Amino acid sequence: MDISVIVPLFNEAESLKPLYQWIEKVMKAHKFSYEVIFINDGSTDNSWQMILDLQKQSPNVHGIRFRRNYGKSPALYCGFARAKGDVVITMDADLQDSPDEIPELFRMIKEENYDLVSGWKKKRYDNKLTKNIPSKIYNATARRVTGLKLHDMNCGLKAYRNDVIKNIEVYGEMHRYIPFLAKNAGFTNIGEKVVEHHKRQFGKSKFGIERFVNGYLDLFSLWFLNKFGKQPMHFFGLWGSVMFLIGFIAICIVGGIKLAAISRGHAAPLVTNTPYFYLALTMMILGTQMFLSGFVGELVSRNSQDRNRYQIAEEI
Repeated sequence: MDISVIVPLFNEAESLKPLYQWIEKVMKAHKFSYEVIFINDGSTDNSWQMILDLQKQSPNVHGIRFRRNYGKSPALYCGFARAKGDVVITMDADLQDSPDEIPELFRMIKEENYDLVSGWKKKRYDNKLTKNIPSKIYNATARRVTGLKLHDMNCGLKAYRNDVIKNIEVYGEMHRYIPFLAKNAGFTNIGEKVVEHHKRQFGKSKFGIERFVNGYLDLFSLWFLNKFGKQPMHFFGLWGSVMFLIGFIAICIVGGIKLAAISRGHAAPLVTNTPYFYLALTMMILGTQMFLSGFVGELVSRNSQDRNRYQIAEEI
């Protein structure tokens, strides 16, 4: 099979039929063999009934219905597990992503040997204050942290080589960082394509401003897990030791000042009268806690079922 199109959705009943007709038109024009997998993420409208109707009309339509709303990442995870196409395309269900981009995305994967091609909505029709400006700031930060020079990390329209999606795990809200997950799994040939963005025709966006806060938290989590996930002692142990050492040196200095005053015959102040004593003591306690956290993390890591999970590209 040439292409699998994965469409996660939540309350998008009005757009499903025109979206599938558009996809079908493009596929037939280019004579692709294909499947379209709709993942109904706990919709409360008649989205599932629309998917059932489309499936009756075409054997290329497949559907998954969640019992409740889990989020976009779980929807993509289930879609990736079932995708059979050589090239996998993801797109949103709101008709803002254009199926006309599919042939060129397919060509870039097959002919230019990209592992992943991410769309770039260079000209957007979203609200500038609530979406465009925060998106630019967010993407600038993501480029800095991940090292991927992508202008639109969170664009829903992407193309993947099939073995990419079979070797990454999308969970929580990590759909924003699939290119980074792919890079960490060893798929480094990642490209970008300017894609057409359309105004939303039905309903309203399901994502609020909180997605940017969550996005930064997830970005930090990914960076930390990638760098120290299998060796947490390298982070907690190092900084715990540094903090303990600073506190210990400070305690020694405070004690040394007291002893020096006594040796000169002066009445030495109580050690506990100076705030430096409490700061030093706090540093030692925090350093000890960080060191122990790294030790516990190391034990958890060594007993993890994924401790020896490595991405093997080829075996003969």
